[in-house]
Amino acid sequence: MSSFQFFGMQPYQADPSSQISAALDAVKALVISLDGVLTSGTITLDGEGREMPGVYARDLVGIREALRLGMKVAVIAGRQAGAYRQMLEAAGPVDLFLGGEERLEAYEAFKSRHGLQDDECACIADDIDDLELLKNAGLPVTPINGAEFLRNRVAYISVFEGGRGCVREIVEMILDHQNRWEHSEKQEQG
Repeated sequence: MSSFQFFGMQPYQADPSSQISAALDAVKALVISLDGVLTSGTITLDGEGREMPGVYARDLVGIREALRLGMKVAVIAGRQAGAYRQMLEAAGPVDLFLGGEERLEAYEAFKSRHGLQDDECACIADDIDDLELLKNAGLPVTPINGAEFLRNRVAYISVFEGGRGCVREIVEMILDHQNRWEHSEKQEQG
């Protein structure tokens, strides 16, 4: 018997659409890797060596809407990334782990702080150093330009690149599935 499993089931038993639907139903929180997901992965420095943060505005609006509609959101950086703090705090009460904390420890602290279980967390990450986060999350996602190695290890591959709308897509997908996204085509139709 194959050791490969999709959401803990043998592939012939799994219905991917129903498994993703069930995962979307359970999501109460979004965990976002900073570099390569919320940003394009490019680190830009000014002439004095200070980081110049840049985040896609639609992704920030998506975070703000997720927070407004009751989702918990964490942003985790595996490096010192304090330059992003002010920008992310302006979106709302985001749990920020921007000091180079170990990713899995930051994830566990976030879950503990909000009384969350793994299956209630969606995680968007793009590289192999995020693999443990993705393994634990109920809805693991990578951007379309995420590391090739992750593609068979996530439930969903975003059609958007990191730093170019991936976060917004997943926020809309979750909230739309839960009938909480106010700007949904489903809402318009009926």
